[in-house]
Amino acid sequence: MPKSTYMYWQKRLDRPNKDEHLERKIIEIRKNNPNYGYRRITGILRRQWLLINKKKVQKLIQKLKLQVTNFSRKTRKYSSYKGTIGKIADNEINRKFK
Repeated sequence: MPKSTYMYWQKRLDRPNKDEHLERKIIEIRKNNPNYGYRRITGILRRQWLLINKKKVQKLIQKLKLQVTNFSRKTRKYSSYKGTIGKIADNEINRKFK
């Protein structure tokens, strides 16, 4: 390993975590709302006047291993059938075409 690379990483490891405040907030939100994903957490943080990008929140959630795994989707298929609408006329002709 080159010496410059070693020194670069040594300096980098000594730096304090600048996102520690955000991480604590995200962990607190997840304790209260275990099914909230990054979009809802971003919305809550913005309501608390913290302007933060959703991508940053997503990265922090992945780093903290707080991703939601128990979600469900709608399983029914789309159907435009609305049933019989209106009145069906009586069959007065009854195939008597004479």
